[in-house]
Amino acid sequence: MSFSVFKALLFILAVFLLSACQAPSGRYAQHQDSAPTFEYGAYDLTDAVPRYEPYRSFNSRPYEVLGKRYIPMQTGKGFEQEGYASWYGQKFHGHLTSNGETYDMFAMTAAHKTLPLPSFVRVTNLANNQSAIVRVNDRGPFHSNRIIDLSYAAAHKLGYQQHGTARVKLEVIHFDKDNNVTVGKQPTISYAQYAGRRSGAQPSASGTSVARENSTAAQGPVSNAPDGVATPADKSVFIQVAALSNLEKAQSVSTVLAALYQVPTQIPLINNIYKLRLGPLKDRFQAQMLLEELKSNGYPNAYTVEAQL
Repeated sequence: MSFSVFKALLFILAVFLLSACQAPSGRYAQHQDSAPTFEYGAYDLTDAVPRYEPYRSFNSRPYEVLGKRYIPMQTGKGFEQEGYASWYGQKFHGHLTSNGETYDMFAMTAAHKTLPLPSFVRVTNLANNQSAIVRVNDRGPFHSNRIIDLSYAAAHKLGYQQHGTARVKLEVIHFDKDNNVTVGKQPTISYAQYAGRRSGAQPSASGTSVARENSTAAQGPVSNAPDGVATPADKSVFIQVAALSNLEKAQSVSTVLAALYQVPTQIPLINNIYKLRLGPLKDRFQAQMLLEELKSNGYPNAYTVEAQL
């Protein structure tokens, strides 16, 4: 057997194992949706990082649900909306979204009936003025009195995870190919102007999430430094591939990925969830190269983190 064939078989096995870890038997084995069975750490409630992403053409076609026809918008630029938000959690965790990605209730994502996929939206809870930026990668909620379904993490950040719904304002953060930015109905500005107005994470040139150097996030994305620069002596670079509740299954996927990419792996337990990570890696350049390969090979939600050894 050639090495290329062996590598392909390893990749197929890794995808199969990860799918098995994340999805119970049956489409939705859990009858009622629920929050996770553990408290979610505040350091994980990091906003999605808006950037230019081309819309997925297969999500632009009209569709019908429960006898009602929906026509997706061709662009989210200039879009604002007010109404009620709900959230979805454990029941859908690990299943595919309308965008073909794996739903992660701990990521800053959302579902909307007609916004182009993917879109980035700033959601503000009008009761407490708390805001979160989410990446819309799914369709729903299919209830006439709700305009958006947030992930559990996003609802947690907005402070309504205990209430089920909240009245919110939506503002699309639209990036064009030239990195011009339009937030809701505000005038279009350059990326430099947009970055200057924000105090959160910024996208790198490659689109990877990059946090500010003064960020205190315990497990946040890699800090903003040139590619190829080694990390501080007390921290190392990793790529987080998945968050799983079963250690045995996490170890199975870890073994396959270690053989496939020829890198070490770690599975720290954080808030009762096993974080499957590749690394430590030599530097950010190696991390970026590996991250791009992972994203193109079936792991679109992988991201870089800095962590103590």
